[in-house]
Amino acid sequence: MRVVAIFSLTGLMVVASACDDKREPPVLTRAGMADSADQVMFGASFNMTNSGVIRAELQADTAYFFDDNTRIELDDVNTTFYTLSGVKDAVLTSNHGRYSTRMGNMTAFGNVVVTTEDGRSIVTPELHYNQASNQFTSDSQFVMTEPGRRLAGVGFRSDAGLNNVQVLSGASGFVTGANAVPPATSPGAPRPPSAGVRPDSD
Repeated sequence: MRVVAIFSLTGLMVVASACDDKREPPVLTRAGMADSADQVMFGASFNMTNSGVIRAELQADTAYFFDDNTRIELDDVNTTFYTLSGVKDAVLTSNHGRYSTRMGNMTAFGNVVVTTEDGRSIVTPELHYNQASNQFTSDSQFVMTEPGRRLAGVGFRSDAGLNNVQVLSGASGFVTGANAVPPATSPGAPRPPSAGVRPDSD
């Protein structure tokens, strides 16, 4: 059975599925990477474009190039995302990252935090960014917060601005502040209507 719940937050949809994928992010050993890399760059910066439009600016303290410079391992990642009109949309920071110049995709891992311009944020161990679709995906646990709301789950899909977030499994959330209600005791427990959650009639 597929349950759909909609928070009153604009554009935020929670999809709790029966799948509970809790795969751990890959562990990358950094020791000796400089010796085996084709090239090492400090203070690296890359523009991620789609049809000539810059969608993100990726910066890293250190970049290690492999596989004829098609795979880049990154340390201390800071990536700024932009809308199609060039307006700053969100910023991602992480301990490490991996950028495929051939596919145009990036994986961030290790204390990944995405913060939008309007005050929303997601914290997760690992996150994938698809340059062509300008989408985030993750199979890991995450917590999303914004003023007055908190959402948690395992795995999600979202646009880079966190305007439309789909939770893959274990969705739970609650409102804080004056209209707050206690969170459900378990991800599958029913929530009061005042929590802003409406189960799907299917």
